[in-house]
Amino acid sequence: MASNVEPRGRVVFSTITSRALRNNALGDPAERQLPVYLPPGYDASERRYPVLFALAGFTGSGPMMLNRAAWGEPLDQRLDRLIRERRIGPMIVVMPDCFTRYGGSQYVDSTLTGRYGRYLTREIVPFVDRHFRTLASGRHRGIFGKSSGGYGALMHAMARPELFGAVACHSGDMGFEYCYGPDFPKLLRQLDQHGSMRGFVRAFERAPRKSHDLIAAMSILAMAACYSPDRRRPLGIALPMDAYTGAIDAAVWRRWLRYDPLRLVAARAVALRRLRLLFFDCGRRDEFNLLWAARQFRARLQQLAVPHRYEEFDDGHMDISYRLDRSLPLLWRAVRPEAARAGRRRPGRGRGRA
Repeated sequence: MASNVEPRGRVVFSTITSRALRNNALGDPAERQLPVYLPPGYDASERRYPVLFALAGFTGSGPMMLNRAAWGEPLDQRLDRLIRERRIGPMIVVMPDCFTRYGGSQYVDSTLTGRYGRYLTREIVPFVDRHFRTLASGRHRGIFGKSSGGYGALMHAMARPELFGAVACHSGDMGFEYCYGPDFPKLLRQLDQHGSMRGFVRAFERAPRKSHDLIAAMSILAMAACYSPDRRRPLGIALPMDAYTGAIDAAVWRRWLRYDPLRLVAARAVALRRLRLLFFDCGRRDEFNLLWAARQFRARLQQLAVPHRYEEFDDGHMDISYRLDRSLPLLWRAVRPEAARAGRRRPGRGRGRA
């Protein structure tokens, strides 16, 4: 008698003790939980699978992608559904935890927050290849995320196309003047109110409810901890502005801009052309002004003849996980085993719209 039970994948939780995160200055744990989605049929076969790495946004973590919310769809259930609908095939999906005391790591190496870039690329990727039946090649490995997660995905794909051969960036941080600059005054107000960065951090951690303004202020402090750490400064952080007058510190700001994808396109054009998929999108009502940066990013890719897919959609920055229904099938087609045999198909450079 045939079973009516729909096939489902399962999530296994491994523990990684990281050398890259050991003794980080923030005191964040070096031991992290690593959820890994295994597709339906994994346990009944000996086949190997392509792998995607899912990066969470600021204030998020990999395990949070599995949270059940009203009217929402956690990542494992979304993957099950897309497989049932035959929009994607079976693949392994890894959800790293790169959360920090300040809310996020941007997936970069920092002398203050920790070496999260190294943690992802030199510890988690090899760990997954050792412990699960992966197709251990950049041709069959992709990376995606939203907001800070989209930023991290894009930056790692730009830097290591041989490691991550396909990328999807949803509303990722770029165009730092637009996406970070408007929140500088929010941090300045907190510093003025609490007297110092240390006073603000203490007040933030004690606050029973983290308001929108508090989180916005903390996000700028977190970015500074990632982009411009400096052991000579209070809390080991060099701010891109004067804490009293708000005047931009040009030298520190230049350090930030070295991490801006918009500034890296020309230098990374060769690497970007190696990608089997470069997909990015942005909402036309994005609250962090990312639309303008995304359009500039697209224009630079076009000037450099870098194949890509770009889409805009009628929404803001929040609660847009439904956009994964668009990117996951594209990622699947880029990393599936058949894609390597068929050869690279370059995505179009037209005006894509969802």
